[in-house]
Amino acid sequence: MMNKLSRLSLFVLAACCPPKAAAPVAPSAPTTPEPVAVELPAPEPVVARPRPQLGAWGFDATGMDAAVTPGTSFYRHANGTWLKNTTIPDDKSNYGMFTALGDISEQRTREIIESAAATGGAPGSEQQQVGEFYKSFMDEAAIEAAGTKPIQAELAAVSAIKNVDGLVARFALSGRRFEVNPFLTYVSQDERNPETHIANLAQGGLGLPDRDMYDVKAAQFSGQRDGYKKYIEAMFSLISLKNAQQRALAVYALEEKMAAAHWTRLQNRDPQKTYNKMSVIELQKLAPTIAWTKWLGGAGLASQKEINVNQPTAIAGLASLVKSQPLAVWKDYLTLRLLTDAAPYLPKKFVDTHFEFFGKTLSGTPQLRDRWKRGVDGVTGALGEAVGKLYVAKYFPPETKAAADKLVKNLLVAMGQRLDALAWMSPETKAKAKAKLATYNPKIGYPNRWRDYSALQIVAGDPVGNATRAGEFEYQRLLAKLGKPVDREEWGMTPMTVNAYYNPVLNEIVFPAAILQPPFFDPNADDAVNYGGIGAVIGHEISHGFDDQGRQYDASGALQDWWTKADADKFKVATDKLVAQYNAYCPFPAAGGKPAGCVSGELTLGENIADLAGLTVAHSAYKLSLGGKEAPVLDGTTGDQRFFFGWAQVWRRLYRDQELTNRLVTDVHSPSEYRTSVVRNLDAWYPAFGVKAGEPLFLAPDKRVSIW
Repeated sequence: MMNKLSRLSLFVLAACCPPKAAAPVAPSAPTTPEPVAVELPAPEPVVARPRPQLGAWGFDATGMDAAVTPGTSFYRHANGTWLKNTTIPDDKSNYGMFTALGDISEQRTREIIESAAATGGAPGSEQQQVGEFYKSFMDEAAIEAAGTKPIQAELAAVSAIKNVDGLVARFALSGRRFEVNPFLTYVSQDERNPETHIANLAQGGLGLPDRDMYDVKAAQFSGQRDGYKKYIEAMFSLISLKNAQQRALAVYALEEKMAAAHWTRLQNRDPQKTYNKMSVIELQKLAPTIAWTKWLGGAGLASQKEINVNQPTAIAGLASLVKSQPLAVWKDYLTLRLLTDAAPYLPKKFVDTHFEFFGKTLSGTPQLRDRWKRGVDGVTGALGEAVGKLYVAKYFPPETKAAADKLVKNLLVAMGQRLDALAWMSPETKAKAKAKLATYNPKIGYPNRWRDYSALQIVAGDPVGNATRAGEFEYQRLLAKLGKPVDREEWGMTPMTVNAYYNPVLNEIVFPAAILQPPFFDPNADDAVNYGGIGAVIGHEISHGFDDQGRQYDASGALQDWWTKADADKFKVATDKLVAQYNAYCPFPAAGGKPAGCVSGELTLGENIADLAGLTVAHSAYKLSLGGKEAPVLDGTTGDQRFFFGWAQVWRRLYRDQELTNRLVTDVHSPSEYRTSVVRNLDAWYPAFGVKAGEPLFLAPDKRVSIW
């Protein structure tokens, strides 16, 4: 997907004891009764409940820092010792609970892939495809011996481009391989008519992660800009291009112009603005410097009468650059893109040069990941569901899926009850909201139908070609959707992915198998912790259908406004308060004349709404699960305390400074500390931890944001 992701414990402790013996019946005559031997049933064994993986009831209390009060920083109160004692692994830019589970999933996936590589398989079988892709990547000696031979034909093709038409043809070919190029192409559901598919044209082509990083006024990225220029020069030098430095600077200057044409991430968050269906004639008028009919033919879209242009002014600006900028610079740009895309599959000098910038300079990661880890990434990117099928069979038992199914249903009920109780929403909009909720399609663990990879050719000893063909295969799979019914069983993540998502056009919530583990969910943990962990994650995804973006899609998945103006205005009043709250979070305070590095409340709004709503709905669901009874006190902690600890625990995370700096510009999620701090908006958090006025996290009742 482009730019685009409850647990009721079934394990209860039952105390068993033998039934009392019945009293002997006195005889009618006053005689001395004979002793009666009463045979008692054997006592049922008391089955001890298995201990949870973390702590006594599902929370790692050793990671707390009791010296920090909850009202000062709930994040550090719950996680401070873990934060002090944990070191980010050298091959990572950040480390937390998601990455810890990712490491487990990665190791399990490695075992599956290496088994396939060791045993082989029939030609064309999934086992053969998985094994050969991995073995070809892992054969470093063969890769070193091949040198740049695997990409020489492509380099020659770029060098042979004679005119703008040839340049555009190369852009189309790159698009078919999902290589970086100015004109990103993909097929998706038509957001105005979600029962059909449409081809999309979107801005692309930048080497740095975001347009704003090219801005010379963004002083925090000056090192990245300089590093990128050096990277371009180094790549050109590796293939012995003459005047490498001069040519590198020219390519960088071209990308600066491309970045200036791009829309911002905030603009791209508006689904109304990014829906611009055009005929081919209209596209030609929008950007007349490109022969779009030829481009469509090269992109496999010649039969399409209409295309959705995500960012019209950006496409027009990029198209004008195609003609106005020197052809030689564009050819060097394409050479850079080719080298960057192929670098992971080329000899060590290319791998190291690529990592020097994208790892060390860009995100501050000091060490390249082990080759087997990169190999696992490559295989799962190309053949994810083939591996996922084996992963699920080994690591996702049916009882875990059943427990997750039940918990999701419980969260949906809780969300429905909260909708019913809303005082600010009109009955008209509320009825439509309930109708949308009723059509949600939860997907748990893995697809009901696995993807078919039989048309993908994996060749022994051809790592570059395998990666290229995998991209072409995926593009062709998307093209085949055009004119066909929408497949509502399709997944956008593999089962091994530690994540979750909501898809507004399919109106679905999706939870891969790998996230359904501690600390998010443990069937042996206390219910409160599970509701604060995976329950809030499920609630988060459910609520995405009603955040600032998701609320613009109706029950059928169509992009259309179904709210009354009065309801939309009330919603915006609440979300504006949330924007202001997050704008005040600054992980990098102003110092030495440099401005502070702060969260963008607007960029992160959708995820912040979902965190607030998810935690609120999960808390309601937890209370419902108690059936009107009081939660037990465990180790001196109440049910509400355990619930909020469960939430805080999943957000344990450390960042390298440069990685966090990048995320403040590129990530629609707030840093983990501030995701945890959403608790300050829930009334129940205050009495649970005795938070008082005057403490840093305290919000007066009228300042707390409550939406759902």
